[in-house]
Amino acid sequence: MPSSHLCVVIVGGLHADARRAAVARLLADVPGSVALHHDLATAAAGTVVRTIRDATGIVSAGEAPLVNDCACCALREDLVPELRRLADAGLTRLAVVELWDSVEPKAMAEVVSAAGLRLTSVITAVDPALLLPYLANGDDLAEVGLAAAATDRRTVADTFARQLEYAPVLAVAASEQADDEDRALLAQLHPTARRVPIDALDVTDGEARETNWFAPTRPPAEGWTPPGWEADPVDTKGAAPADSIGPSATDGPRGGRSPGMATGPDTASGTDGTVGADTAPGAGAGADAPEADPATAGTGPRSEGFGSAVGGAGPWSQRTGSALVDAGFAGFDVEAAAAAQHPACALLPAEADEAGVGTLVWHRRRPFHPERLYAALEDLTCAAARSRGRFWLADRPDTLLHWDAAGGALCVESAGPWLASLPDAAWDMVPPVRRAAAALDWHPEHGDCCQHLVFTSPGLDREGLELLLESCLLTDAEYAAGPAAWKRLPPAFDSFLEV
Repeated sequence: MPSSHLCVVIVGGLHADARRAAVARLLADVPGSVALHHDLATAAAGTVVRTIRDATGIVSAGEAPLVNDCACCALREDLVPELRRLADAGLTRLAVVELWDSVEPKAMAEVVSAAGLRLTSVITAVDPALLLPYLANGDDLAEVGLAAAATDRRTVADTFARQLEYAPVLAVAASEQADDEDRALLAQLHPTARRVPIDALDVTDGEARETNWFAPTRPPAEGWTPPGWEADPVDTKGAAPADSIGPSATDGPRGGRSPGMATGPDTASGTDGTVGADTAPGAGAGADAPEADPATAGTGPRSEGFGSAVGGAGPWSQRTGSALVDAGFAGFDVEAAAAAQHPACALLPAEADEAGVGTLVWHRRRPFHPERLYAALEDLTCAAARSRGRFWLADRPDTLLHWDAAGGALCVESAGPWLASLPDAAWDMVPPVRRAAAALDWHPEHGDCCQHLVFTSPGLDREGLELLLESCLLTDAEYAAGPAAWKRLPPAFDSFLEV
């Protein structure tokens, strides 16, 4: 049975020019690499067009029929067999999966990982000058011709926000239109991402110079071999079927009296957003840190998975590819990425204020009055370019609610029970990262129940926003009445939660 050294990198993003440039750079820098792309624009005609190309042009093209009238389903059904075919042929060392514009990387990463293929990175390509226009765009994807299925009800803003926040690597296009405000907005929206330039080097007479606002990297050495090519082959034949993952590429997110317990080494790093406003912003920022040594950049926590991801390749100091190529082989943990997006333990931004862009972290213990919060929703939603987090309502004290707003639109969803509301026997069924997040922020009376909302925007009105949020909390008298009285308050959020 054939075996494979194939590595897979997913590159996505609504900024199509930046995405194509990132893919082209990877193809040019990694010998023997190919890119797979499924064009969903032809779905209305009943097919999805698949192309495979290398640095010189298209190698092959074909069509995949729709599955259940869903273009994304066709993508999933066709992608894994194509990757396995490349793996079994043994001629390709890197397969770059270039996602179509509105396809979100989370579901595709889970499909590739479940198939037993070696996923070494997920990258979202970004043009900094387009950040605010896309975050402010509340149009439905269908209105702009980017819907992935007839039932796709996502907007441009919320799709772009999830693409941006899921990927641990952002490939940033050089843009003359981008200014300090754009760069500050990008840094605050995803402070833990490793930001690398698509065109990392400006090479003249063999000498590499720093470009834009990133640290320089070395050009590939002669005869350079991408990390992991010498690793043990991966057997893709016995892996779980790709359809064991959920049905859509547009998937969204989902007590014991002391949650403190032993957890794995990565659980604490996945809970930055749970402690409050004093978490250091931009922790572990990668190659863009001003003092970073280009030869050792990326050796922090986000690169710890590198050895296991690619079979124990050599240390970072031996990796001499461009910054984007290095990021493409840094390793990727599907479970950690999902945990970082779950509202119970999300890796939320910290307090920041730079170049006219602000991030407010609002953390309180008292529950919201449902009617007053509902009345303030429009003002709160429009107060920032992006806001997210978790909150609790007095009339639903056991339910963890997810706040997700972009483009002037708000999505409120139930994310299940707070841990404080679960019986002791149920705690063993809760993932360790969730218990660790609760332990970091446990309150003796309310457990993990809290308000933790984060607002990021240029020109953020911190004082006005805080006053509005505070006015939505229970008053002293309402709070003193206790949980039994809270549950009798008018259920203003039934329409959101479809009760």
